[in-house]
Amino acid sequence: MPGAVAVGRWAAHYIRAAPVWRWRWRAAARDAKDVVLNQMRRSDFHYDLPDELIAQHPADRRSASRLLQVGPGDLLRDRMMVDLPGLLAPGDLLVFNDTRVIPARVFGVKPTGGRVEILVERVLDHGRFRAQLGVSKKPRPGTEILVGDERLTVLGRDDDLFELQYDGADGVLGFLERAGRLPLPPYITHAPEHEDLERYQTVFAREPGAVAAPTAGLHFDRELLDALTAHGVETATLTLHVGAGTFQPVRVDDLSEHRMHAERYSIGEALCAAMTACRERGGRVVAVGTTVTRALESAALAQDSERVVAPCSDETRLFITPGYRFRVVDRLLTNFHLPESTLLMLVSAYAGYERMMAAYRHAVAQRYRFFSYGDAMLIDPN
Repeated sequence: MPGAVAVGRWAAHYIRAAPVWRWRWRAAARDAKDVVLNQMRRSDFHYDLPDELIAQHPADRRSASRLLQVGPGDLLRDRMMVDLPGLLAPGDLLVFNDTRVIPARVFGVKPTGGRVEILVERVLDHGRFRAQLGVSKKPRPGTEILVGDERLTVLGRDDDLFELQYDGADGVLGFLERAGRLPLPPYITHAPEHEDLERYQTVFAREPGAVAAPTAGLHFDRELLDALTAHGVETATLTLHVGAGTFQPVRVDDLSEHRMHAERYSIGEALCAAMTACRERGGRVVAVGTTVTRALESAALAQDSERVVAPCSDETRLFITPGYRFRVVDRLLTNFHLPESTLLMLVSAYAGYERMMAAYRHAVAQRYRFFSYGDAMLIDPN
């Protein structure tokens, strides 16, 4: 792919040809819930990335990825994922997202013969789901879409998403298992292969519902998990079903105008008890990924709590930008994110803008692998 990074039509505006590394800092304003709508611009989060650094396939082994340690101050240290146990302390708590990616991409035809590409965003219930539709002319309510011998009915539209009905006895999830394909991210250019069916799921994926993987968890295999346990590190899980909106670009330069897509999350009693025990023994809560971070911080905001949360199930549209005050997450393990994306804004809020952009500049210079199948970073807070 010569020239600028190609990310596909679902996220075509994520990456633009623009000057490298813009260094501007503006004061942030805080609303009543600490969700900061600050004066930074989308363009402040641009960086140039050579095409060849976008990982098209996973590492040979899950834990063979590289790990950039973003430590206190200006510390940047090149490590490997297998070094992670030594970077954590006995008594720390790793929190994973146990969502499972569903085969959310479906191809069908309208009665007129026009092709329709369906990317499921969320399963609503047994027979209904919301989806993005790739089609030349947007269908009206009542339009039927044929997928092989089965049919879907368009019920309505909400902004960029359509609500569809499936009437089969096995429900939407059963239909997708038969007719759907793995929804690899738009910047991965090959069609799903056998390798992807295994490696685009975490080893602890249990709850079906995501249309994108919680990619920080992809680095963990049984050997690494066993090493963490032997070191005295505890683990627990929550569920946040990653939606197709994770690939949607920020289309406005004024970040206060951006509206986040909604994602469902659930935090159970076991995780809450594990967090309380972790605090009592002086350990740190380490979020594995931005999805875990958003779920924990969303719960803390909703409950007006600090350092621990109570069991809950809810939706989140939390948009974290520099200036946000983190209430729960003590350290963050995450992948490298797309330029101008909400996820890059989140990690910049966590580490500090200039500190995070310096880390990305280092990662590009040191030839780290980027995005879903890429390498990871372990971040201490600003």
